[in-house]
Amino acid sequence: MKFLIVFVALFAVALAAPPQNQEAQILRSESDVGPDSFKYDWETSDGQAAQAEGHLNNVGTENESLAVHGSYRFVADDGVTYEVKYIADENGFQPQGAHLPVAPVA
Repeated sequence: MKFLIVFVALFAVALAAPPQNQEAQILRSESDVGPDSFKYDWETSDGQAAQAEGHLNNVGTENESLAVHGSYRFVADDGVTYEVKYIADENGFQPQGAHLPVAPVA
């Protein structure tokens, strides 16, 4: 479970890495990590941001799982700001964004 928390946090940080020729300033950075949950929220001066909340489900059972919901925003090389909202739980990673393709209805 801790691996998934760390993975999600590192994923968000990697997406928000500023270009090498600029130094972004941290505008906001908050986090709260507990034994069964976590929450973070940050934003930088270059338009990037991420926030997420997660908690353990079915604690102490063989069906223990982590449920996370959050979003991240970044400015791509083309200058467009993209935002992804997501849920990650026992059903997998489920991103949503205006720029992401949507599967046709079967």
